[in-house]
Amino acid sequence: MAELTTIARPYAKAAFDFAVEQQAVEKWAEMLGFAALVSENESMQPLLTGSMASNQLASLFISVCGEQVDTHGQNLLKVMAENGRLGVLPAVAKLYADFRNEWAKEIEANVVSAAELTAEQQQQISVSLEKRLARKVKLNCSIDAGLIAGVIITAGDLVIDGSVRGKLNRLSDKLQS
Repeated sequence: MAELTTIARPYAKAAFDFAVEQQAVEKWAEMLGFAALVSENESMQPLLTGSMASNQLASLFISVCGEQVDTHGQNLLKVMAENGRLGVLPAVAKLYADFRNEWAKEIEANVVSAAELTAEQQQQISVSLEKRLARKVKLNCSIDAGLIAGVIITAGDLVIDGSVRGKLNRLSDKLQS
């Protein structure tokens, strides 16, 4: 994954800088997201790794994307095709989303709980994280009964493990040392 990120970063950064300059940040997010889905399609995968000429591959890819990608997005796709990099579009879209979130002072937080959280609990978590991280927080909630009770929150590099399973693991580590 680190290699994909290294390859994808210049494309994502260039697209993001251009989008900010053109005041089209959300439009570019949609275009890159759609192009990433096309590149992940099982019918498209053999073409991306095959020996098709880059200009033919770019034309085919752009025709599949249709009106979802404007002329500037098409130019990016042509450059990526020339460099044999259309396969890293999902990583480009992810990095672009990270740049956009950083720029917009937003962050996505994943909340895994042992039981379904009420709207009030979600609101409390969101407010606390917004205060702690000084940015707008979007929660992605899921349930894992294996936690026994409590929650695990991840937002960027921040990990808060308030689960009973996590506490039992820490207690076990202390007792073994």
